[in-house]
Amino acid sequence: MTKRIALLPGDGIGPEVVAAARQVLEHLCGDALAFETAAVGYAAYESDGEPLPAATLDLARRADAILFGAVGNPRGDALARNLRPEQAILGLRKHLGLFANLRPAKLYPELADASALRPDVARRIDLVIVRELNGDVYFGEKGMRTTAAGRREGYDIMSYDEDQVAAIARVGFETARARGKRLCSIDKANVLETSQLWRDVVIEVSADYPDVTLSHMLVDNAAMQLVRDPGQFDVIVTGNLFGDILSDQASMCAGSIGMLPSASLDADQKGLYEPIHGSAPDIAGRGKANPLATILSAAMMLRYSLGLAAEADRIEAAVARTLADGVRTADLGGEASTAEMTAAVCEQL
Repeated sequence: MTKRIALLPGDGIGPEVVAAARQVLEHLCGDALAFETAAVGYAAYESDGEPLPAATLDLARRADAILFGAVGNPRGDALARNLRPEQAILGLRKHLGLFANLRPAKLYPELADASALRPDVARRIDLVIVRELNGDVYFGEKGMRTTAAGRREGYDIMSYDEDQVAAIARVGFETARARGKRLCSIDKANVLETSQLWRDVVIEVSADYPDVTLSHMLVDNAAMQLVRDPGQFDVIVTGNLFGDILSDQASMCAGSIGMLPSASLDADQKGLYEPIHGSAPDIAGRGKANPLATILSAAMMLRYSLGLAAEADRIEAAVARTLADGVRTADLGGEASTAEMTAAVCEQL
């Protein structure tokens, strides 16, 4: 049965890397996948006057899975907040119930020298960050106001309820159960009431997972430990803000932000798949973008939402062989173009 894939390329290098992933998927899966494209982000604002048009949201709802590029354009910075490109991804998460973000970070041996860490430290990176997506300061009450002294004040309210925490905790425990059975919950419980609730609920949920070892770490210490000894982590579960920061940090430990895929899932494993890098407008249209994070995101799509684990394994193995052959884009210290990297992966397939 043909699966319908919504392609949402977005802005900057988004169209280039999504096209690369589509090429790999068509090379591997042929007619088993059907693709439909829609505008999102600043590109959608230019064509439809809003970053997430109704037609785009409708396609995302109808599709079996979504492959997303990137959103962001400097020209969008002056727009009202509700019209900025980034509101598209926040809107998709909210409307589709995409609450669980999985971001694996693993160093390919051939990229040890590209990591910001010493090779002997970098080689130990093999972890998954499970990040909650629909709470925290990104979705809390926010605004600008004037103080009694007549000064401007911005505010963003961080909040979680116990059901939100329990839901993402279970994703974390299930992910750890399928890996090394070690889960580290990251919070700031020493100063934040939101984090104290987070820690309390994670401990309560842990009673259902006696086979998984649970530990806790404050976020500032976790940031230090990621560069000091990343091999100590198997699965990390954390909130929206902390997860956003730590996953980008983990990407540079693994060699390049252009290497890391992600999956954003609802309760039924339907998901939106995207590279964790941004739109990189400075290199857009120049053929310099690394497509591997998006290609690996497509592999996650096959595994989690489409039930095609063997095909996902083939893509990941092809990427590993391509890197072993020395093919490198500029972010990895090489000269291969986006098209050349994509062709090399297809050749390995």
